[in-house]
Amino acid sequence: MATKKRKRSALKRIRQTQRRTTVKTIGRSAARTAVRTAREAIAKGSEAAADVIAAAASALDRAAKRGAIHKNSARRRRSRIAKASAKAKKKS
Repeated sequence: MATKKRKRSALKRIRQTQRRTTVKTIGRSAARTAVRTAREAIAKGSEAAADVIAAAASALDRAAKRGAIHKNSARRRRSRIAKASAKAKKKS
């Protein structure tokens, strides 16, 4: 199949989309990893859980700021982590 001619503006949009996709993917992945780490720390009852939870909240906020995840989704996930942490503290 022959390659199609593209306008300069179309090529620029392709570059922008690729860059944006990469940035958002990195942010989303970092947020997921931070949340997973926080949940593991809460489950273990780790002493450094507070720091890990704060890092997860920060990662979620950064991802929401970039548009990698929705603002309300980030807030919901932060809330659930905080709730799980409070529940774990109450048990022990």
